Amino acid sequence: MKAIIYSSNGGSDVLQAVERPVLEPGPGEVRVKVHVSGVNPTDWKSRQGSTGSLAEGDEQVPNQDGAGRIEAVGEGVDASRIGERVWLYEAAHGRPHGGTAQEFTTIPAGQAVPLPDTATFDLGAGLGVPALTAHRALTLAEDGPRRLAPGALAGRSVLVAGGAGAVGNAAIQLARWAGATVLSTVSSPQKAELATAAGAEHVVNYRTGRAVDAIRAIVPDGVDLVVEVAPAVNAALDAGVLRNNGTVAYYANNGGDSLTLPVRDVMGRNLAWHGLLLYTLPAAAKADAVAAVSAAVAAGAMRIGEDAGLPLHRFPLAETAKAHEAVEGGAVGKVLIDVADA
Repeated sequence: MKAIIYSSNGGSDVLQAVERPVLEPGPGEVRVKVHVSGVNPTDWKSRQGSTGSLAEGDEQVPNQDGAGRIEAVGEGVDASRIGERVWLYEAAHGRPHGGTAQEFTTIPAGQAVPLPDTATFDLGAGLGVPALTAHRALTLAEDGPRRLAPGALAGRSVLVAGGAGAVGNAAIQLARWAGATVLSTVSSPQKAELATAAGAEHVVNYRTGRAVDAIRAIVPDGVDLVVEVAPAVNAALDAGVLRNNGTVAYYANNGGDSLTLPVRDVMGRNLAWHGLLLYTLPAAAKADAVAAVSAAVAAGAMRIGEDAGLPLHRFPLAETAKAHEAVEGGAVGKVLIDVADA
C-alpha cells in the first residue's frame, strides 16, 4: 500500500512516499481503509520535533485524524463492525505506523468511532483533534457540565477566540448545540464571515476597536467561559471580559509562551486559567468528548466546508508535504488529504 513516512525530524522535505505492507489488526484493533486524512498543527509540530524527537532508526506515519471504513477486525472485536464507516482520532499518537497518511491503518477499535451515513468522510476527518479539544475546553469550568448535550450550556455565554480556526469552529458549533450564547473574536472581515457561518451570534474584530468594550456591551455581566488560542496575547482582554468566577480554557500558545496575569484582579474575582492538551486528558474526559461529539454529529450539529465557516483545502496523498506546509503557513480552513484514490 501507499504510505507517507518520515524517519527523521525536520521540515516537510523529510516526508517521503513509500510502499508498506498492509498490517493485520491485532487483538482489540481494527484495520481501516482510509478515505480522507485530516491535517492539524500537531502533525507538523510532531514531524518537526517540537513535541519530541524521533529515535534513530524509527519511522513515523503522520496525521492523527481521518475517516474511512473498517475492513478487518482483530481478536475480541465484533465482526459486525466490518464495513462500518468510522472517524479516527489519535491514530499516530504513540503508534509509529498508525497515522492516517496511508491507504490502510490499524488502530484500537475504540479510536475508530462510528460515523453516520449522513456525515461525509470530510466531516469525519475534520473531527478528532479540533472537536475533542473544543469539547474539553467547553467543559473545563468548575461549575460547568462534564459532557455536552442539548441544553448543557443553556443560559451561559462563551467567547471563542479565533473563531475562524478549526478548534474555534468546532467550539462554536458545539457550544451552540449545547445552548450557549456564543461570541467570537476575529482579526478580519473574512474571518468574521467564517465565524458567523459557524454559528457565532456576535463577532468582534479586535483590530478595529476596543474589543473589551464591544464584548461587555453584548454581555454586561461578563462571559462565563473563554476558549482561548492565544493566552499570552489575550490575557488582558480575557480578564476584562470574564464574569466573576469565569474560566479561560486555553489549548495553544499562539503569540508566545509567557502568560502574565493581573494577580489581584484574578484572585479577587476568582478567575481561572486552565490549559489542556488532548493527548494527556483524563480517560473519562476523553470518553465524554468522543460520546458528545458523536451525538452532535448524529444530530447534524457538526458541519464542515465554507458554508459552515471552515473552507476546505484538498491535497492528494502524494502531496502530503504540501498539505503540512499549508497548515504550517496558517491556511484558513481545514486541510484534508484524499487517500482512497491515491
